[in-house]
Amino acid sequence: MAFDDPILTKITDFLDRIGVPVVIERVADDSFLPGVTVWRGTLAFDPEHLPYPGDLLHEAGHIAVTDPAVRNTLDTVSDNPAEEMAAIAWSYAAALEIGIDPAVVFHEHGYRGGGAYLIPALSDGCGPGVPMLAYYGMTAEAKWAEARGMAPYPAMARWLR
Repeated sequence: MAFDDPILTKITDFLDRIGVPVVIERVADDSFLPGVTVWRGTLAFDPEHLPYPGDLLHEAGHIAVTDPAVRNTLDTVSDNPAEEMAAIAWSYAAALEIGIDPAVVFHEHGYRGGGAYLIPALSDGCGPGVPMLAYYGMTAEAKWAEARGMAPYPAMARWLR
């Protein structure tokens, strides 16, 4: 998908490459995040009503860390704290992978106003959610990376659980 916004293009191209389905459609005004929702494991968004493009990466992170046995049935993101933290760590790694500033994802209006605090926590490789990504086999914590023959977070061994 190509957009006037190069960030949206980078995000949607990345999601397509890793296998997170994305569609453009009108999203209900009462969605949890403006302009974006999840439906049957697909990320649906309305570029005209999406104030923060980085929100796509966070919501895609929820899809990516969901148990693959139920991913295609996902109609809302999990409120499980472990999956929320994993989606946070996943979206940081994804932002770096596609070459966008993590501040696009961790903006001042997200994460209950604490987005800016998450960036330094994740940049040291051991922030919230990293242990869950490692548990899912998607990355390795720095202290275990060499023993597991993997590059440490934020490098990802795979993007989907």
